[in-house]
Amino acid sequence: MATWSQAEGLPQPLGATWLQEEDSYNFSLCSRHATGVTLLLYAARDLVNPVLRVPLNYLIHKSGRIWHCRLAADEVADASYYAYSVEGPSGALRESHFFDPDKVLLDPYARSIFFPPDFRRSASIGRGSNTGRTPVGALPVNIPAFDWGDQSNPFDWGGESNYRHTSDTIIYEMHVRGFTNRGNSGVSPDKRGTFAGVVEKIPYLKELGVTALELMPVFQYDPDEGNYWGYMPLSFFSPHQGYAASSHAAEAAAEFKAMVKELHRAGIEVILDVVYNHTTEAGADGPTYSYRAICNSTYYLLDESMTHYRNDTGTGNVLRSAHPTVRKMIIDSLRFWVLEMHVDGFRFDLASIFSRNIDGSINLEDPPLISEISGGAEYANVRLIAEAWDPASYELGRSFPGQTWSQWNGRFRDDVRAFVKSDAGKVGDLMTRLYGSSDLFPDDLDNAYHSAQSINYVTSHDGFCLYDLVAYNDKHNLANGQNNTDGTDNNLSWNCGWEGDENVPAEVMRLRKQQIKNFFTILMVSNGTPMFCAGDEFMNTQRGNNNPWNQDNGTTWLDWDLLEKNSDMFRFFKGMIAFRKAHPSLARSRFWREDVNWYGVNGSVDLGNLSHSLAFCLHGGSQQDRDMYVMINAYWEDLTFQIQEGAMSGWMRVADTSMPSPLDLLESGKEETLESMSYKVKARSIVVLLKKPVSVGAIKNDKQNSYFDAST
Repeated sequence: MATWSQAEGLPQPLGATWLQEEDSYNFSLCSRHATGVTLLLYAARDLVNPVLRVPLNYLIHKSGRIWHCRLAADEVADASYYAYSVEGPSGALRESHFFDPDKVLLDPYARSIFFPPDFRRSASIGRGSNTGRTPVGALPVNIPAFDWGDQSNPFDWGGESNYRHTSDTIIYEMHVRGFTNRGNSGVSPDKRGTFAGVVEKIPYLKELGVTALELMPVFQYDPDEGNYWGYMPLSFFSPHQGYAASSHAAEAAAEFKAMVKELHRAGIEVILDVVYNHTTEAGADGPTYSYRAICNSTYYLLDESMTHYRNDTGTGNVLRSAHPTVRKMIIDSLRFWVLEMHVDGFRFDLASIFSRNIDGSINLEDPPLISEISGGAEYANVRLIAEAWDPASYELGRSFPGQTWSQWNGRFRDDVRAFVKSDAGKVGDLMTRLYGSSDLFPDDLDNAYHSAQSINYVTSHDGFCLYDLVAYNDKHNLANGQNNTDGTDNNLSWNCGWEGDENVPAEVMRLRKQQIKNFFTILMVSNGTPMFCAGDEFMNTQRGNNNPWNQDNGTTWLDWDLLEKNSDMFRFFKGMIAFRKAHPSLARSRFWREDVNWYGVNGSVDLGNLSHSLAFCLHGGSQQDRDMYVMINAYWEDLTFQIQEGAMSGWMRVADTSMPSPLDLLESGKEETLESMSYKVKARSIVVLLKKPVSVGAIKNDKQNSYFDAST
């Protein structure tokens, strides 16, 4: 006689599960308001007519809000794919739902998704059948477990790099497709734009010196939606098939795992940019693929009338993350990517959405999803990074309820951009950002934030890339099809006297390179955790497009010919990264406090509105490191700084951004001892000095010999 679970199925785990010991499948779907659910099974040869329809009887196949059933393998027969049809209530309750029994619906927990040859987004818009033209789940198959080798434990890298990077962390934001899709990427033609393509670029990443990749969204999204960036997810459990070299849906996950495994072997962490605040179903006029017709009022935040979507994300819908069902889905997704896919962290897009209560009001005290993620044992050694703002709420710093999370520091971006382009009254703001942004992340007794929680950046995918920041005063977004109205107008950019990249005078290009070096030097000598965009290191350009979300073309694909053309810039980035990693005094868990002294050109810092310069001396003794003296001049004229600590013979010049390569960053053993305690810092430039070691071996953490060593 069959057991209860064999006869009825089990409500957990959600999704479709292959049970090897029973030679059967368990199916489970959560819908609070459904009045009927039918499981649909399809053979590969026919995505229109199911080979099996299994109506679920709520007296047998429902536990609480979860519908479930168990099917033996011989019952499934030659089916390869599955989906659901869901019926809902009539009358008043119908107003808050989109139930449509004619719609074929994707399982929210599907681990692999298949797009039929006749798939198109428009087929799922409005009411009526979308059969044969909508994504369906692939049945899990009995395939061998992925061989992680000595990385079988996701929290132990098997001796290769069995720690999360700390003071040496350098985050590199990357779009998987855009990184290698251009023909000059040097990647095998069949692997361009894929997870496998990233693997082929690992030697380059190691040479550059980055220690963590932050991958723009890799969740499966609608390939017909036109969103190249991937910020409109269809599924939270399946990697995007378009990023896999294989055309087989089930192999995308294996290719992703192989990429993670090889990056870990190289000592590089993998952080995912994740979108748990909305879906590709968009507003009421968007497609009905899954959530909307499974239980609309459960998955999405509606207005007070319960008839219209809230649009706090600006994308047409908002996931109701405080609802227990949605909260569980997000937590299950995070567990999947950590425990099964071995990722090391998450950057949460519009994380402030998580502070919404179940009714949409804002809860800054103890929002349930943030509390559950923060307290989960699985995430104790996982990076949690918040983008702590959305169109309706700005929570950067202490306002964001996840006190132990790191945060993208948009204030760092804006203040550094404004200072470098010589805006008035920005010296005090720059000091605060260099120090670690203690105004946003206070380390007083009540708060006890760490400076490392500030993710410092000047550029990200959202806005100008670094070259465009110094080449364009205005955005040039006409190609996006929105009449140049999309993208921010507040770029805080300066084109150095010439708009764009055509026929640029030599003196303008020289200044642009100098400004890029200034930006990167500030990033590398600031306390906090630095991040920059792929391609910034060789002056990649998007031709002034500051919002290329739909540009799957040469606008966003990195142009690797620029690596050779701008090899001097690559050398500078590589060297400054190595300098930072060699000096843990710069990047600390805590703030610099008494170890830093602030100076002006001659005397104390001038915080006046017309001041554009400052200096600081960072003492490294407490970190078993050497002292350094940094002089920053954003004024449009040369300034002669007086070096106000130490002796003339004790300081060596490491970097001067006004000088041409290779003099702009001196190699180990070729640093220049100062001949005077006065130093003329050229207009719009930065000088970094390093104190000579007291004696050989006196400084435990000194690694200056590795400044241009690709192995660091």
